[in-house]
Amino acid sequence: MISYKIRFLLFFALIWNFSCQDDRDKSDFGLTYPDYFPTPHYQFGKNTLTREGFELGRALFFDPILSVDSTISCASCHSQGHAFADHNTALSTGILGKTGNRNSPAMFNLAWQPVFMWDGGINHIEVMPLAPITNEVEMGEDMLKIASKLSRNPSYSKRFQRVFGEKPIESQQIFYALAQYMSMLVSADAKYDRYRQGKESLSADEQDGLQIFRNKCASCHTEPLFTDFSLRNNGLEVLNDDLGFGRITLEEADKYKFKVPSLRNVVLTYPYMHDGRFRTLDQVLDHYSKGMVHHNNLDPLLMTNGQPGILLTHTDKVKLKAFLNTLSDYTFISNPLFSE
Repeated sequence: MISYKIRFLLFFALIWNFSCQDDRDKSDFGLTYPDYFPTPHYQFGKNTLTREGFELGRALFFDPILSVDSTISCASCHSQGHAFADHNTALSTGILGKTGNRNSPAMFNLAWQPVFMWDGGINHIEVMPLAPITNEVEMGEDMLKIASKLSRNPSYSKRFQRVFGEKPIESQQIFYALAQYMSMLVSADAKYDRYRQGKESLSADEQDGLQIFRNKCASCHTEPLFTDFSLRNNGLEVLNDDLGFGRITLEEADKYKFKVPSLRNVVLTYPYMHDGRFRTLDQVLDHYSKGMVHHNNLDPLLMTNGQPGILLTHTDKVKLKAFLNTLSDYTFISNPLFSE
């Protein structure tokens, strides 16, 4: 009888332990961010965030199995050391060495984004991976074929079952897992954040740069995310036939409009602009101060006294760059939670 009771208690303890581990997976793992951040746009909904779901998404993000020839992963164009931007070339390279017409944007704080891609053509984080995965010059694969490849992989098959239950692997599950990983890419530990939290002070130049930023840049690059997610024509010379948002709406007024990127980690996310045409922040600031083209739909916020350009002196630029350096989140780019 005693032996039976001991076996029962051991069995109960094991069941309780597994149950607690499962509860921990669901309750102690979640999206965290500073109290001065707005409410995230993405609320997960039916896509319950769990550690195993996140880890599955992370594995998929770094696995070239998502491309047609298993040579390109999401991470190929989104390097963690550069805040998940593509710093290698101006125009990102996909399968078979094919070159697209844009530079892959940085990836962080995606849970707050209402639209994705440079042209704002996708409005949901769960759908966003479909574009690069199926694009013939990026990953060039078909979602049904990816599901089939993952189903034939014993490791992935088991992991999908643990996260989503005993059901065939489908596109929606793949998108759910990737969304869990991407949504957790929160960048909120730069010097600027520690300043906001009263933990660190800005230097005189950084403080001056912050004021210049708020006077000259913050209308589009709104704190604390440093973007308002709008689509604007920012006066770039037209170098190719990329119409930006105009390709989506087919409206003349939307030609050459592109999404305002976040300036968090901006020092790390070169090259700049949708086509990676600028390699340095000096080039970017020179563009905004004296290099803009006066398109018919140039954003009015970029005009001064009826002419394109933002008035910035040399000293303004030096101090502005000093402030922009405070937006680099070195904790984020080295966080092993986000690494392969």
